[in-house]
Amino acid sequence: MTRSEMIVVTGGAGFIGSHIVRALCGRGEDVVVVDDLTDGRKFRNLVDSDIADYWDKDHALERLRKGPAPRAVFHEGACAVTTEWNGRYMMDANYRYSCELLEYCLEKRVPLIYASSAAVYGKSRRFIENDPSAERPLNVYGYSKLLFDRYVRRRLPDARSQVAGLRYFNVYGPGEAHKERMASIVHHLHRQIAAEGEARLFGEFDGFGPGEQRRDFVYVEDVVRVNLWLLDRGVSGIFNVGTGQSASFNDVARAVIRWHGRGTIRYIPFPDDLAGSYQSFTEADLGALRRAGYDAPFVGVEAGVPACLDALARGS
Repeated sequence: MTRSEMIVVTGGAGFIGSHIVRALCGRGEDVVVVDDLTDGRKFRNLVDSDIADYWDKDHALERLRKGPAPRAVFHEGACAVTTEWNGRYMMDANYRYSCELLEYCLEKRVPLIYASSAAVYGKSRRFIENDPSAERPLNVYGYSKLLFDRYVRRRLPDARSQVAGLRYFNVYGPGEAHKERMASIVHHLHRQIAAEGEARLFGEFDGFGPGEQRRDFVYVEDVVRVNLWLLDRGVSGIFNVGTGQSASFNDVARAVIRWHGRGTIRYIPFPDDLAGSYQSFTEADLGALRRAGYDAPFVGVEAGVPACLDALARGS
């Protein structure tokens, strides 16, 4: 079978994908980026990466099938708008496309490392990959990710090549500006403090006090390290990727305020349109990832937030 040395990264102009692209290029890899640049602002995420080629998302599967098989595929592309309720669009973009890519990779024995999401857990208080009772998505985005994870689980026992899914928790870092409303809370609070000196958080909701809703916030550089480790080790499975420790939105806001050296917090009413589809608590169980052999520490918000804001200040 003819195989090339290229590595394909779908969603490679997006937030996490572009960081993976940058790391791979830094290792001297030939990287092909697959994306949809209808939103041309995302090009900025690729400027400092010397990629081998760019393919439009709508033609990528056809190009893969006609050419030599790549060395590996990182599948980061998806509709990540958690407030999108067009289920037909979401399932086509996130589920069906992923299934077709998986079947190609299995046929050609190409390692596939793909982005899943902690959204599969929804309102659960248990965040364990092998516990179906913990998988309770609150929106069609989370369901699209869960359905593909379940498809992967059915195919894994017979797979003759690596398939690894990463359930990302709340990832933050530079390169999020194009995501607008879907950007991380770190991004939003940074802009609010810079512009107005005031961080706005949700007030009391879902049994949590003002600003005390908690998430597992993970710095994008840690996410990249897990992805590259999996590529290098050839490990298969579905793994949570977070720090393993939740932090409150107040914690994040205070970290942003400390970096700016100024600012206050104001609490606003919880929006009606998010009621019933909002995760007030997440915290990754890292047991599966640790058992697979990944033993590197993860950065908490105390160190990760200033690292992120330092990078933004440098324009990186």
